[in-house]
Formats: sequence, C-alpha cells, structure tokens
Amino acid sequence: MNKTENKIEIERHSLAHLLAMAVLSLYPEVKLGMGPAIEGGFYYDFSLAQKLTPDDLPKIEKKMREIIKKGITFKQKKLSKEEAVSLFQNQPYKLEILQNLPGEEAILYQSGNFTDLCRGPHISSTKEIDLSSFKLSRVAGAYWKGDEKNPMLQRIYGLAFSTAEELKNHLHQLEEAQRRDHRRLGSQLDLFHIDPKVGPGLILWHPAGAILKRIVENYVLDEYLKNGYQLVSTPHIAKINLWETSGHVNFYQESMFPPFHLAEKKEEEKEDYQLKPMNCPFHILIYQNQTKSYRDLPLRYTELGTVYRYEKSGTLHGLTRVRGFTQDDAHIWCQANQLEAELKQVLPFALKILQTFGFKEYDIYLATRPAKYIGSEESWELATDALKKALVAMKVNYSLDQEGGVFYGPKIDIKIKDAIGRSWQCSTIQVDFNLPEKFDLSFINAQGKKERPIMIHRALLGSMERFLGVLLENYAGDLPLWLAPTQLMVLPVSEKYQKEAEDIFSQFTAQGFRCQLNDKEETVGKRIREGELKKIPYIVVIGEKEVKNQTLTVRQRGKKELMETSFNQLQKTMETLIQEKK
Repeated sequence: MNKTENKIEIERHSLAHLLAMAVLSLYPEVKLGMGPAIEGGFYYDFSLAQKLTPDDLPKIEKKMREIIKKGITFKQKKLSKEEAVSLFQNQPYKLEILQNLPGEEAILYQSGNFTDLCRGPHISSTKEIDLSSFKLSRVAGAYWKGDEKNPMLQRIYGLAFSTAEELKNHLHQLEEAQRRDHRRLGSQLDLFHIDPKVGPGLILWHPAGAILKRIVENYVLDEYLKNGYQLVSTPHIAKINLWETSGHVNFYQESMFPPFHLAEKKEEEKEDYQLKPMNCPFHILIYQNQTKSYRDLPLRYTELGTVYRYEKSGTLHGLTRVRGFTQDDAHIWCQANQLEAELKQVLPFALKILQTFGFKEYDIYLATRPAKYIGSEESWELATDALKKALVAMKVNYSLDQEGGVFYGPKIDIKIKDAIGRSWQCSTIQVDFNLPEKFDLSFINAQGKKERPIMIHRALLGSMERFLGVLLENYAGDLPLWLAPTQLMVLPVSEKYQKEAEDIFSQFTAQGFRCQLNDKEETVGKRIREGELKKIPYIVVIGEKEVKNQTLTVRQRGKKELMETSFNQLQKTMETLIQEKK
C-alpha cells in the first residue's frame, strides 16, 4: 500500500467514527456496533428501534459536516478493561467486544465528546477532510459480526475518496452500474425471475431468457466438440459415499445442501443421497468404466451440467450468485508429458471464447494451495509448477492468488473486465493429481503397465447463470444480433397490412431469424416503443408505402434515422453480422 492509499484508508476509518458520532448525536438511544474502512469508503453498524431509510441520510451527513467543521482531533487513549466496561456500560456490542479482547488493556480513540473502541490509526484532525470528497450512500441490514444467528443491525455505508473529482467519477460509475444491473434488465427484457415459491437463488428462465441461455450453450458446446471434447451427461444426485470418496464431504460440506434419504419411499433404500455440487466425480466414473490405454489420452469430456451449492441467503445476488446453476464443465485426462501441451491449448481457447462474447480485457491469476486441502504437498507443488510453466511458456502476465486454490488442486483463474472496467471471475483451469489417486484411476502405458493419469478441470464460462448476468451488464442489455433472443420485430401500421406483415414475418422466420410479429391493437408508436424497451435490434414497419414499393422501413436499435431497404438486403446484412458474431 503506497502513502496515498494509506492516507485515504485512514481518512475513511476516521469518517466511520464521525458517522457513529453523528448518529449518536441525532439518536441518543442508539447501540453502536463496528465501523471499519472498506474499499471505496466506510460503514458503521447500529442497533436502533427506528428503521433508517435513505431519506435519513442527508440529515446524518449534514450532522457529520457540522462536526467536521469544528476541527475535532483524534486522540488515542489506553484504559484498563474495567474502566472501558464502565465507559461502555450502555453499549452491549462494545461490551461484547471488550470481553473477547486479549489482555487487560483496551485501546480507544477520542474525538470531541465521542469515544470508541479502536486500535486506529486515525487522522490528527477533521480539518484534514475535504467536505466535498465523501457522501453517505445507502442503508442496509447486516448481522452482527456477519453471523446470521446474531441480531440484525442497520448498516450505513459511506463513500470517501481523496478528491471531489474521484468521488464524482465513482458516483457516475455507480449510476452506470445501476443502469446496467442485470436484475433490472432481466425484468425489463422479460428474461427470468426468482420466485419465493421455488426458493432463493433458483432461477426461472422465461422464453426469451431460455433462448438466450440456449444460444450461449449451443455456441460453446459446438466449439468444445470441434476441439476434441466428447459430450457426456450425468445425474443431479448421487449416493453420499461418492462425495466421501471425492473428499467433498470433508472439505466442501459448507457449500453442499444437506443429504437426503429415500427410506420412507422404499424401505430397501437405506443410503443417503446428495445433490451434486460438482460434476467431476461423475466424469471420473465414466472414465473408470472401461480400461483406458495411453492411446486414448488425452481424453476430454464435457457437459453442460447443473450443480447445486448452498450459498447463504445474504450472499445471493440475481444471476451472479445462485444456488442452482449450469456449468460448461470439462475434464481432461492426460499423461505427464502431455500436461503442458494441454494447458497451452486450454488457456488460448478460453480467451478466444471470451473474446467472441465481447470481453477483450482480462486479468489472469494463479491460485495456490488453500489451508484445507487433500493430497500431498509434493503433488500440489507438481501441479502448481505445471501451471506456472504453461503461463511462462505462453508469456502471459499473471498474479498470484495465495491460498486461492480449490481443495483438490491449484488453478488458473481468468477475470474478465466488462464495459465499465469491473472484474468478473469466469474461467478456471485446475490441475489435479489428487482425485485420480482417490479414485484409483489408471491407464495402460506404452510398456503395458498401469500408470496414473493427470486430471485437468476446466470451465471456460463457469456458471452459465453468472456469465449471462455479466453479459447483460457488459452490453447494458443491448445484446449483439447473434445473441439477441428476438432479432427482428415486424409490425403492420394497421390491420389493413396484416397479411403483408405476416408474409414478411414468415420469410424472416423461414431463414432462421428469431422474429416477433407485433400486431397488437395499439398505436404504431407504442409498439415501436415496446420493441425499443425490449432492445430488439431491428424493427420492421409495414404500411402503404412499403407494400406499394416492395420495401421495408427499418428502425435499427440505437439509431434515430429510419432505413429504407429490401428484404434481401436486410437479410444479407443480418446474416453477415451473425456470422461475424456482432
């Protein structure tokens, strides 16, 4: 962290204290939680009988500014725990923090008549704060200490930057992110919804959304099959002992749904079953079903497999954090001397796929052994070294993600950047020496002896749901023609031209375009507006002039001027754009 970053971090921390000071001044009965600096700003948690709303923030922010203008200083104090307990006798959350502090001394910071438990550091005086460089942004619920078993508190978030210009730019970024929010777009474009009758984190795809999902899945699957992958398909559940063998029960249980049993249905079914959190054990069993020769390797299996992971309800977010999702999963088995070549093939392939969807910028990370893992340190070093060698050989810039690997192996992660510069985790490539060992996988080598294969786990888009959410936000819903669920809308100006509009609609549909005929009993302007809101790339209007001249009047998305063209010319234009994936 450089000096500038350190300075703003300290200022943000101090603003959190000033926020608590302002809330306490306005609501003397408030119970204080904690308030750290965070990326881009700060927050503080409060327990308050009155429910705070965004309308309360200007009043609290005004009080903060009044305090700041007084030039209040921050001074560190050290008290015995006994003295601190007396000081915070009406603040139960502070008392809980004190109880868990080691030693017999408590460090506090005093600013004016406000004192808070804190190790610091803080700015010397509020005179250092630029009044135009911070802003309270929102109110949210937050469990005390992040534990859902604890009481729900009210959290006030604030933004803070070194200059007013930086804050202005950040606020613009937030506005742009809100405009692009895939949840809003999902409703506007009628793509999907999450229904409480089904459960949180479980997506119901509407017709347009299901078409979009299928377009993406068909494209990537076709690419995989062209590149030597073989398609497999596996169940959604398996007996619990499969997940015990794979190590998921011991190392991944927190992210798995509870097991269930069928004893009540059939007395003979005594074993527990488990919703699959991953596809890999199934693919391993398919590999294992027949003896493999070195001539069979490398062997590549792929599946668009739906998996289920228990994410805490507070972390769920539209499509980007769900409990049931489809992965463009693949597993590769190879010999040791084939590993580097496979890795050197997979990484460029991943980048090509991502670039086709419009993601040109990305960061690459090498994630190393986590605290909880299976296998020997030696196998982890071999796997990590193989990934490093592939990255170096391809002259790829990458960063280390210490302890970021999965429990069975290290990995390469590709984080794509969207149109407004945000990073999203999608592609992952993992080398695994451990699961082949746990499942006792083998192949017959050139000498006729059994040998252990190396396993590569690979998902290029990752979660299909997450990727579609990112895709929608990247394009702000204006999907390129090849991805648009509806590529063209045909509308007659009146019932008089219904037949001609139906003919045009049928011709485009027969050519394989995804079309919609909008002949509702509404004005032309209202129907055009509906097509614009649905972000349909082309709207074709059929009226007297078009019928007489055998032409089409076309409104192209994002352009104000109308285009007059022929059916053949529009067909050719659209076919070219689709072929070029635009």
